[in-house]
Amino acid sequence: MANIHDYLAWRGDVPFSVSPFNEVDALVLSELAYADFHGVVAESGERVTIEEANRRFWSLHTKEEIMAQDSYVKTAPFLMEAMADKARFGGAILSDYYDVIDTAADIQLAAITFYLPDETAFVAFRGTDDTVVGWKEDFNLSYMPETEGQRRAARYIDRHFESQSVPIRVGGHSKGGNLAVYAAVCAAPAVRQRIMAVYSNDGPGFLEPFTQSEKYLEMRPRIISVVPEQSIIGALLNTESYRHIVKSSAQGIIQHDGFSWQVLGPRFVEADKRSDSSIFVETTLHQWLSAQSEENRRVFVNTLFGLLESTGRETLSQIKSDLPASVASMWKMLESISKEQRETTWSMIAQLFTTSSDTLLQELRKAILARLGTVALPKIGGSPEPNGNT
Repeated sequence: MANIHDYLAWRGDVPFSVSPFNEVDALVLSELAYADFHGVVAESGERVTIEEANRRFWSLHTKEEIMAQDSYVKTAPFLMEAMADKARFGGAILSDYYDVIDTAADIQLAAITFYLPDETAFVAFRGTDDTVVGWKEDFNLSYMPETEGQRRAARYIDRHFESQSVPIRVGGHSKGGNLAVYAAVCAAPAVRQRIMAVYSNDGPGFLEPFTQSEKYLEMRPRIISVVPEQSIIGALLNTESYRHIVKSSAQGIIQHDGFSWQVLGPRFVEADKRSDSSIFVETTLHQWLSAQSEENRRVFVNTLFGLLESTGRETLSQIKSDLPASVASMWKMLESISKEQRETTWSMIAQLFTTSSDTLLQELRKAILARLGTVALPKIGGSPEPNGNT
């Protein structure tokens, strides 16, 4: 089954003048945004051809180093290698690489701009990486009207395009898709009117007040939402009724990996509908979140990530690499927080599993409890036992 790597091999020599920019091109650029461009593309004041960017990147990194990374997006730099010698993207210019991780402000944001041979610009926002703060920012979407990362995404577009007249496309994968939509909707009017299309590749949605705003509704016809059949991430907080549904070579939540999406010629292989499990998860989480107050959501997110941060690790991979010590640190912190915080957190978790009696959630509940049951944990007064009933 063909994917975006095959697309570049088979269609890379077809210029935009023959086959116009399409949704597969948007995914290619969105996935390339996961590459680390430090030392390759400056934050401002420099424009680098994709050929030069490719040369610089591989002078700083080895292929063995990249493939050893514990990440499903580790193959992103190989896209650049394939693009550099193809007519479709050869001569493309990279500029304005922006990458910030700020734990104090709950920000994990990266963006890069591509100036393409069809005389348009494409702004790509990176999705969630392996950092704890990156995942916390995702969870903040459940109760915050806007995040600092979203505000900075909008400022990025304004800063780089208010003085230009080039037509713009914006896109991203996962959280990058959410940032792309937010940035396009909230950009300055002179910039917003030049945005041709916004591509959200399995990106989470927004709270309802945002999707009912005048600016969002004005941009909505230009938003292209692409999700796999078994979409989970793209179903979160998503109020859009219409999405492009595509087939994937993976199963379950692994379909979130854009490298697994099937391609035929200049387009994705479309599916008839989303899977029952994807629709079930969307419905269940919507019901669950709707039943929670904004304050409860805030307490839940801050408590959950306070536990993760208590381990002293910056990434989920680091937490996983020494799980017993990480769990001990988290449990120690759980003992120190207020009874109200504990009760709110346990209550929200319990409600998630009782929102529906569907077998999928019950099996997930059993799996989590079984996993927790393998770790010897002290009992905390007022909290349910990890291997008890919720």
